[in-house]
Amino acid sequence: MLQDIPELIRQQANFIAEQQLPSGAIPWFRNGIVTPWEHVECAIALDISYRLNEAARAYMWLRNIQNPDGSWWFSYLDGQPQDLTKDTNHSSYLAAGLWHHYLATGDMDFLSQMWPTLERCLDFVLHLQQPTGEIYWACNANGIAWQGALITASSCTWQSIKCGVEIAKILGRDRPDWDIASIKLASAINEHPELFGNTRRDEYDYAMDWYYPVLTGVSKRKEAKKRIFSRWSDFVIDNWGCKCVVESPWWVTVAETCELSLALIRIGEHNRAKLLLDWIFKLRDCDGGFWTGIKLPEEQIWPEEKPTWASAAVIMAAAAQLKYY
Repeated sequence: MLQDIPELIRQQANFIAEQQLPSGAIPWFRNGIVTPWEHVECAIALDISYRLNEAARAYMWLRNIQNPDGSWWFSYLDGQPQDLTKDTNHSSYLAAGLWHHYLATGDMDFLSQMWPTLERCLDFVLHLQQPTGEIYWACNANGIAWQGALITASSCTWQSIKCGVEIAKILGRDRPDWDIASIKLASAINEHPELFGNTRRDEYDYAMDWYYPVLTGVSKRKEAKKRIFSRWSDFVIDNWGCKCVVESPWWVTVAETCELSLALIRIGEHNRAKLLLDWIFKLRDCDGGFWTGIKLPEEQIWPEEKPTWASAAVIMAAAAQLKYY
């Protein structure tokens, strides 16, 4: 298996690059929507795969379509906004992508070129941070916030802010407020779970709400292991992978399984992480692409889509395996 990982990464990177539009945008699939978070996820995977030019084009697309307030719309189709929600997690994820791009390329000039875009997006996100540390998950087109914070989005946003802090240091920029904001957000996530009502969700019904604090590093050491193993049997189906939600019918998904594999590596559970990666090959199609997921026990592929961001998650999990074995 391990000797096949470089070829797996190459094939998935080719699949993502083939879907990239001339503008630099990376849709979910051909003729599909583009969402900023999944777009950045694909760009990170391209950098991991040494498709550096394609990744740079992806970041430039975000620079070119950024809203004046630093945000992006939730989704685009054919270059036009579709869902006029401004999601803070979507908007902050550029920071994580740019940090990965710098680590892959060492390109200070590109980082400097993207700095104004990055600064605007993180300032947009942090204007929705509350005195108690949590960050509201979104606002509408008129700038009116939905007053609720989500644990998955907040964990990912924390990681993005930390990446922004590192970029500021590299460029010699003075943004101590970002560091303070990340400390407040981490404290809220770890010490005040009551602040995260998970709007329109029941607490921890979604796998991402379970493992994202560990995946992003906001939950550490013993608490991270305790979090993962306290609900392992709720979300993991042997020989298949990680369910998206607790409730039946069971729906095992490629992206969640790969992300959980990465979370396991973070806490030193390398063998379990490798096992999860092995299981997802049941969801690989004959053309090499990965389906979104499968319904169990019917073993029904659903939906019948092979999104770029699923391939991105596979690249990340596979590359992590190469690093640790």
